[in-house]
Amino acid sequence: MKKNPRPSPRAPQSRRKPPAAAEGVRAIRPVREDLVLQACLEAYGFIRQEGRMADRALDYTLRHKKNLYSNERRAVAERVYALLRRQRTVDFLLEHAYPGFARLDRTRQDVLRLAASRVLHGESLEEVEHSAVQSGLGAGALSGLARAARTLEALPPDKRFPIAASLPDFLAARFREAFGPDAERAAEAMNERAPLTARVNGLKGDRERVRELLEKEGVSTQPTPLSPLGLILDTRTNAFSLEAFRDGAFELQDEGSQLLGMLVDAPPTKVVDACAGAGGKTLQLAVQMKNRGDLYALDVEEGRMEDLRKRTRRAGVHNVRTQLIPVDGPEVDTALAPLMGKADRVLVDAPCSGTGTLRRKPDARYRLTPEMLADHVARQKRLLERFSRLVKPGGRLIYGTCSVLPEENEAVVEDFLSRHPDYTVRPVAEELGAELGAKVSKGPYLRLAPHLHGTDGFFGAILVRAK
Repeated sequence: MKKNPRPSPRAPQSRRKPPAAAEGVRAIRPVREDLVLQACLEAYGFIRQEGRMADRALDYTLRHKKNLYSNERRAVAERVYALLRRQRTVDFLLEHAYPGFARLDRTRQDVLRLAASRVLHGESLEEVEHSAVQSGLGAGALSGLARAARTLEALPPDKRFPIAASLPDFLAARFREAFGPDAERAAEAMNERAPLTARVNGLKGDRERVRELLEKEGVSTQPTPLSPLGLILDTRTNAFSLEAFRDGAFELQDEGSQLLGMLVDAPPTKVVDACAGAGGKTLQLAVQMKNRGDLYALDVEEGRMEDLRKRTRRAGVHNVRTQLIPVDGPEVDTALAPLMGKADRVLVDAPCSGTGTLRRKPDARYRLTPEMLADHVARQKRLLERFSRLVKPGGRLIYGTCSVLPEENEAVVEDFLSRHPDYTVRPVAEELGAELGAKVSKGPYLRLAPHLHGTDGFFGAILVRAK
């Protein structure tokens, strides 16, 4: 994928071969472009016209396209995600490169979008145009992309940035506030494909042992540079089909998420994962606790709790107690009463805008609104207030999000501290060690971003309650 969100005028003339060709797959089993395009159009339509989440739309589409080869299924997913990452850029380019683009029917527009996105991401203009002609578009349909790219480059910076970054205007403004001079680099990194990262299950072996297991299955890996628990899977594969995964030797988890989990430093006593979800960090905490003590995993959705129960069985985890809690109301306090003031650690990995995970969920940027962002902040403050009551004197409250926006992060913590003088901030470097802490912290907080760390964007704070 191109590393610059600004489309270079030379980008359409790129001669890089598509990923499938680079792997040598085409020589054995050529991609049937007509079937791939049909599946792309279907999945993309579900996302952009019906508002379905990208991963679910692709899962649904590919489950019903049983005649696709594995390399074709991969091509569908990659092309749809690539277009979603660059949606606004692609539309700008086509509006300036293709006469009458806005008047075309939706299907023809989407065919052009998918084709232009492939060129923008480095595929050969000639090859993409050839497949576009086969799909009913005229020869030279993409010939104006280089000219359109120059038009984009010529825009004033404030107008160019949201389009080149492919962000809604309000979110582009938030990125500028959050990252300042680094905003373009940050957006650039958010529009790259994320690596496939695993966290080794320390209950079943160390990192080197898991590397050996994966090597036997033909999967090449490298250690994550920041987290001592992680592996980057270099070999493109369906990780869920691997025997090592089925045996619970690893879980898929972003390196940034692993670092956030490390802030908890969970002792084998009484620990609460207050917004457990499907339990990725819950399982990480269970390893920290060496499968001892009581680890309470709380969530408001039974479906996610059931997923967690399945994952604990696969991971060989025995100390997790799942508990479904009400969404709101006085019933919440009743449900939490047995834990009030008794937990050594409470992790509040709060629901958020997800702006740190746009590499993996590129469609989320188009659903987010300023009103939704305000709702997230209000909920984060309520959750931190609610679950702080579970922390015993001398215990710790760890607050985290997968957002890069200060209003969901530092501002929420500062609001909490202003009302709770019995809590103080423990610098994350004291937990992670000076060397690692210096790399991943901003002030006393964990602050991660793709352009700086190669991880998803994460925030973390350790709050200590006075004894």
